[in-house]
Amino acid sequence: MNLFLKIVLAGGLVSCSQSEKPTENAQTGRANKPNIILVYVDDLGYGDVGCYGATGVKTPNVDALAASGVRFTDAHCTAATCTPSRFSMLTGSYAFRNNAAILPGDAPLLIKPGTATLPGMLQKAGYTTGVVGKWHLGLGNGFIDWNQEIKPGPLEVGFSYSFLVPATLDRVPTVFVENRRVVGLDPQDPIRVDYTQKIGDYPTGLEAPERLKYTADAQHSNTVINGISRIGYMAGGKAALWKDEDIADVLLGKVKTFLTANRAKPFFLYFSFTDIHVPRAPNARFTNKSTMGLRGDAIAQMDWSVGELLKTVKALGLAENTIIIFTSDNGPVLDDGYDDQAVQRLGAHQPGGPFRGGKYSAYEAGTRVPTILYWPGKVKPGISRALLNQVDLYASLAGLTKQRLGAADAPDSYDLLPAWLGQDSTGRTAMVEESFTLALREKNWKYIAPQSKPTPEWLKNKTIETGLKTAPQLYDLSADVAERQNLAAKNPAQAKRMAAALTKITNNGQSRPPSQL
Repeated sequence: MNLFLKIVLAGGLVSCSQSEKPTENAQTGRANKPNIILVYVDDLGYGDVGCYGATGVKTPNVDALAASGVRFTDAHCTAATCTPSRFSMLTGSYAFRNNAAILPGDAPLLIKPGTATLPGMLQKAGYTTGVVGKWHLGLGNGFIDWNQEIKPGPLEVGFSYSFLVPATLDRVPTVFVENRRVVGLDPQDPIRVDYTQKIGDYPTGLEAPERLKYTADAQHSNTVINGISRIGYMAGGKAALWKDEDIADVLLGKVKTFLTANRAKPFFLYFSFTDIHVPRAPNARFTNKSTMGLRGDAIAQMDWSVGELLKTVKALGLAENTIIIFTSDNGPVLDDGYDDQAVQRLGAHQPGGPFRGGKYSAYEAGTRVPTILYWPGKVKPGISRALLNQVDLYASLAGLTKQRLGAADAPDSYDLLPAWLGQDSTGRTAMVEESFTLALREKNWKYIAPQSKPTPEWLKNKTIETGLKTAPQLYDLSADVAERQNLAAKNPAQAKRMAAALTKITNNGQSRPPSQL
């Protein structure tokens, strides 16, 4: 019996039948504490969903969410890569202040216990908090014994419940961790993980290419699990291994369980998708749901999950008092280590929309991502051009739930709740965008700091424009949304002023204005 069926039989997939609906509105008397669901998709670009212009795949469920909510056209994650964005969103702090970078699969917990966090703040407001899906913020203190309790982790930084993909789909160990334990682990077959040398008897992608569903680059050609080679080496844990094609169902099952169990009290759910990150292996029922092969079919699977989430929220009688925020951790990437035909089958589809760059890039497509806020009856449906950043979710949700932040809490998070609710069309006046350099947005002006360090070797082969240059870059996005005309030489005063403003933000310990303390 595979792990997916074990989770189903254990109650992971909860039926939302009529008998399970509350007999009355479970949210009565709780108008000041709406439920909050943060849907965080992995590597989804600005142009990857229908309501933002997708052509290679249909996303009716995300589009329906946008039609009934506020769709933002200038909303950003904080960084062009996943770990920094997740860190910033959960802590309200720019990731560069903590040297947060893409973590290896065996990294220690990046958020130190005791740090003020978004889920911790909501716990103090009376919320039950849960995270389901990709974590990639490290676990433990530097050495993980995957066969024992794994801590510190999400439960030590503000979450009441967690069901995790520990790092990324392309890194070992390929197992789920629920709260502090690997799910389905056989004690007689302990897990071992090594990122420096081969261990155990699992083949590698280079040793057994005939076992692969598709080939990968050298970095991704270590241990083969489920016909896909990964980064790192693993031994043991056969009973606990996930099947990639079942992951979306497993995660959705845990989401349904969490929502059902907590429907009568306020909750915050961080639903962190593994789609559409590599390796892409959507369930067979989504085959050919797009014209773009596996990447497009993974987007279709993601859209289906959003639809099932919304159905569950409505079936449980929670819709009118539940905020759903849909967004992505960074911009799109096609070739990210696996030969899954994402580049060859792209067609006319534009993953980054009209913007330049993508994941890893300092250009706009690196951080400008699809963002929708849905709260039926509370927000007026429409389109907002407000400049927003995920780092502000912390202070904005604190404002919503009437929580006062400490002086050292969420140092870069602004309370911009009216903008998130579609009531203010301005949002931020300035913000930092992180990649392998730093950039500053001030309204329609964009300054990209020069970078003298060489481009990392592993990044040189990416089919993406990094934006890394040894000279400063300045763009007027009101006239040049694709960032093609560098105005730094023509407008040196503007470039110099923005460079100084960026330096001030990076040198100071926080950027949140004193008026919001």
